[in-house]
This record gives sequence, structure tokens and C-alpha cells, in this order.
Amino acid sequence: MDFIDQLKQFSNRVSQLKDQIMTEEATKTSMIMPFFQILGYDVFNPSEFVPEFTADVGIKKGEKVDYAILSNNNPVILIEAKWCGENLSKHDSQLFRYFGTTSAKFAILTNGFIYKFYTDLENPNVMDDKPFFEFNLLDIKESTVAELKKFHKQSFDIDTVFNTASELKYAGQIRQYLAQQLSEPDDNFVNFLLGEIYSGRKTQAIIEKFRGTVKNSLNQFVSEIMNDRIKAALDQTQAKESIKETTEQVAASAQSIEEEKSKIVTTDDELEAFYIIKAILRSVVAPARLAHRDTESYFGILLDDNKLKWICRLQLDGHKKYLIIPDKDKKPVKYPIESIDNIYEHQAVLEEAVCRYLC
Repeated sequence: MDFIDQLKQFSNRVSQLKDQIMTEEATKTSMIMPFFQILGYDVFNPSEFVPEFTADVGIKKGEKVDYAILSNNNPVILIEAKWCGENLSKHDSQLFRYFGTTSAKFAILTNGFIYKFYTDLENPNVMDDKPFFEFNLLDIKESTVAELKKFHKQSFDIDTVFNTASELKYAGQIRQYLAQQLSEPDDNFVNFLLGEIYSGRKTQAIIEKFRGTVKNSLNQFVSEIMNDRIKAALDQTQAKESIKETTEQVAASAQSIEEEKSKIVTTDDELEAFYIIKAILRSVVAPARLAHRDTESYFGILLDDNKLKWICRLQLDGHKKYLIIPDKDKKPVKYPIESIDNIYEHQAVLEEAVCRYLC
């Protein structure tokens, strides 16, 4: 059974059980330990998965974190478990104390269906206030499964996960912030925009006056961008299939618009592949110089956003997936991959492709 199928099957079980579980211990045995078994860990092997791991905090001796995952007898992941009915926002400070006293690079706070993953992106050996990744077992998405799989015992690599953690954390926070502003712009956001367009004194009354205008303008702007992408998709489809339909005809059919739009919308897997390639190539080129462009037939990654300096292309939508890298004559060479994780296996060829433009 595939990893995602195992998760979905377990998700159904947890959904049925969670309202019947009344204690933290029951949450551990029926929800948390089976979850880490799915991740490939032997939860009954104390040399690999240690319950009640000692993490002395300052003058307090004998402080224990619920579980620790070990590698070569050293803790690499700390796990703090709570009852499935608890709000996790109240408990991250406890995990924060444990993190700084061990050599673990990652920490997980969970109530059995929500798993918050932390590391030390901002200050070495000090756990960040906010998680870089969150997985909800009751709301499984392919993009989050791809990230969770990096913590599977068979594929877990500290450096790989840490290198992509920053992108995941801040990209997620930016998306969440923008979504909040689209729904209800806050004072700071309205004030920031007024600073660019309004020369008068920005009192609270002025901010309230413009709040609705900001919200409507933002939503209209997003709608216009979506419409432009839909039109671009229609133009490409018409050129390939010689279909002579007017924009008004297609706009009249909401279903047709969604179908055409989906052909060029960038997927989470494609964005994750982009982050992986940035991490792989950071030793030879500044990550800021890498850009991506999506087309109907492939997802391309470019140097300096120049289509003549293409580094690789990805085809991830079909049954067979390919990583396409140009050879020294810029002829495309296809490399079959089973998942985006296989991109790491082609680091040397990717570096060669970039170096041809840099030399």
C-alpha cells in the first residue's frame, strides 16, 4: 500500500476514534504511535523510538519529553504529545524548553491529528516560535503528504529537510497573511497601502473609510489576474487544437473556464520541485537568480528568468514523470522519476547545466 493510501486509511480510523478518546495516554496509543509506525519507525524499539526521553531543563532535572526519535543514539526529533481534544497553541512553550537542552534538530507537537513541525531557522539551538510545517491528518493534501514523507525513516535526511524548511515556513505564512487580507484587511495593511497613495493624515477614521475600498480592490485585482490566466490558457489551447471560440462563449461556461484554467495553474508538486532545485543548486548559484515559468506542457526553471537559459523542465502531470535537463548542445535529455524526491539524484547534472551559463 502506498504511503498516501496508508495515511488516508488511518485518517478514516482516527476520524471515527477521536470523539471516544478521553485521555492523553489513549491518544498516544491509538493515534500517535500508529502514526509514527506509518512513518516507518519501530515504536517498540527503545534504541530508535524512546518514550519519556529525559531532557533536563536548567536546574530542573528529570524533565521528560513524551518521545524522542534517535539516530546513532542521539535524539534527532523530539515529540510532545497531548490529548486529541486539546488546543496545541497552549503547549509549544513546553516543547521550546526541551528543544534547547538536546541535540535534536526537529521537534513535533501533536494532539494525534494535527502535527506541528519546528526547527531553529531564526536562532541556532533555539526553537522557532512558529512551525515551519503543519500536517492535519483529518485534512490530507498531496502537497502536505510530500513534505511529511521527508520525515519517513527511509528518506529522512536532516540537511535536506532543514534546507527546505525556510521556504516552506515563510511561503506558508505569506499565503496565510494574504488570504487574511483578502477576507478582512487589517489596520497595518490598509495603512501601508495608504502610505503609497494617500497624502493626507492617516487617522483611524481614514483607515476605516478606506478599508472596504482596499478589500474590494484586492479582490478585483485577483479576479483580473485569474481572468488573464484563463485567457492565456484559452489562447494556447486554441492555437494547438484550432478551436475558434470567442472569449465570451468560453466565459459563459464556468465549467469550461475551470477546465482551461487548470491546464496551466502551477501545482504544489511543481512548486516543491522548484524549492528542491533551489536547495540543490544553492552552492553554485544564488537562489534569487532562479525563476520558474509554467506552461501547458511543462514546468520550466530558468536562470535570471531568461527563457534562453533554461536549467531544467518537469513533466509531473501524467502517469509517467520526467525531469528534463539540457545537454551541452542544449538538447533536452529526459530522466524518468517516480516522485519529486528523485530530483536529488540528479544534482550533478543540474549543476553542470547551470555552470554552462555561468562560465
